Amino acid sequence: MDGFWEFVGSYWWLVFPLSGIAGGWVRGARKWDERRRRDKIELYRLKHADRLAATEAEESLTSEIERVVAVHADTDRRWLEYELDAVKMLEHPVMTDMREQVTVDFHRARRDAEGLRPDDLDELRDRRRLDRYREAVREYQLTFDVAEREARRRLASDLSAEERRAVDRAKKLLAIADDAGASQAERQSAYRRATRELEGIIVLPDAATDAIEQRIAGALEQTPEDEQPSA
Repeated sequence: MDGFWEFVGSYWWLVFPLSGIAGGWVRGARKWDERRRRDKIELYRLKHADRLAATEAEESLTSEIERVVAVHADTDRRWLEYELDAVKMLEHPVMTDMREQVTVDFHRARRDAEGLRPDDLDELRDRRRLDRYREAVREYQLTFDVAEREARRRLASDLSAEERRAVDRAKKLLAIADDAGASQAERQSAYRRATRELEGIIVLPDAATDAIEQRIAGALEQTPEDEQPSA
């Protein structure tokens, strides 16, 4: 043992080159292990290429279906913001004016997309059905964008001065009708007066009027004509 330590003491300088050699061996072993791991993965892929390709295709199809359905749902959500909000609809009357071609196009595209969406989304794994549905949703989204831009551009500019004043009065009355702090009689009276203001000018969607009526206690009861909402 004493001889070993004498050797080490005499040749201590060999530690540095030997450390470098050992480090090189370790790095080489790691590279070899990494190459072997990659080779195993590649060999697995080659052996199971068909199955992997089928799995990847299935996952890709699932993602595509989810994207198209999400676009459809988002466009529906945007439309419902008008459909269920009477005041917003009054501010953008083009969205329900079926005399406008952009509105007709949008509603037709909406019906087409809805008609092509199956109850069971697995049916969209049929490529032809998915392609038709995707194209219908794309048309729905595009025509809605066009109608919304036109509605925002024009707002209520097509109305006469007196019609715009009537719409403004209706908006204030609808705000009262939707105010949970107002009395039942005030809300019902305000709603009736708002609908009279809009007669012959703008027709609110059924969904919007139903939503208001539900919020003010469902079916409206008859109230005295002289009962006025609070200012």
